[in-house]
Amino acid sequence: MNNIKVNFSIKDLENLTGIKAHTIRIWEKRYNLLKPNRSDTNIRSYSIESFQKLLNISYLNNNGLKISKIASLKEEEIPVKVREIASRGKVEDHAINAFKLAMVNFDQVLFYNTYNNLLENKTFKDIFYSVFLPLLNEIGVLWQTNTITPAHEHFISVHIKQKILVNIERLQSLEPKPNTSTYVLFLPDNEIHDIGLLFLNYELRSKGYHTIFLGESVPMESLTDLFDYFKNITFVSYFTVYPEEETIEKYLSDFNNLLLKDNNSKLLLLGSKLLNYNNKSLPNRIKIFQSIETLAKEL
Repeated sequence: MNNIKVNFSIKDLENLTGIKAHTIRIWEKRYNLLKPNRSDTNIRSYSIESFQKLLNISYLNNNGLKISKIASLKEEEIPVKVREIASRGKVEDHAINAFKLAMVNFDQVLFYNTYNNLLENKTFKDIFYSVFLPLLNEIGVLWQTNTITPAHEHFISVHIKQKILVNIERLQSLEPKPNTSTYVLFLPDNEIHDIGLLFLNYELRSKGYHTIFLGESVPMESLTDLFDYFKNITFVSYFTVYPEEETIEKYLSDFNNLLLKDNNSKLLLLGSKLLNYNNKSLPNRIKIFQSIETLAKEL
């Protein structure tokens, strides 16, 4: 278990659990719920056990238990109460907490046990929308606030991608619907964040469409080769980090002129880089979607 993060600042706990640092201090003082270590300069630090306990406390509190009631529980009763509520209530929040704990601990067994438990009552598609997407949004914030390292982000991303790929593989042998459109999924130069695009590939395949998944960092010019084999292509891409904001308009203009102008093809786009983009300047054959769910409903 080398290189596992075992000490957390109070700000780390705030970011990981959503509980304000001020509230954590009050719970410590009033209810003795956590026992931080203190440095020579009186700075708090928390163990992995404290982090796990706080996740459980947060879950119980969000599910209607008053903090005074939680504080009256014995240490070993808290996870039992969590499992009890999760078994009859909304399991998504509990699963997200478990996945975050797996990420922080680089714990593959916990990841797969949590995923397999979800599969008992949910489809893979349901898990992706109700658990993985919220989890990835939280992880993005945790990474930006330096609560987790890139290694943590890569760990959880790789395991989620593995699940998407397994489910895509189950669809690969199915013939597409007759006369179906061809969807080409790609990421622009230097873009490597492909989880959303992979899941869209799964969605398209599950609906019987013909897809060509090209993946990361595809030069725009190379996409012209597809027209030697297919007509009226629907391109799909995801802008998470690239292109830069100041170059997006030029990229879309160049894409339109090179790949869309003289045919009936189109480009569907998603990604955080486009959330504030001015749609009024878009060429007619390019459309931006605010979420995977919105795009999937239009397919």
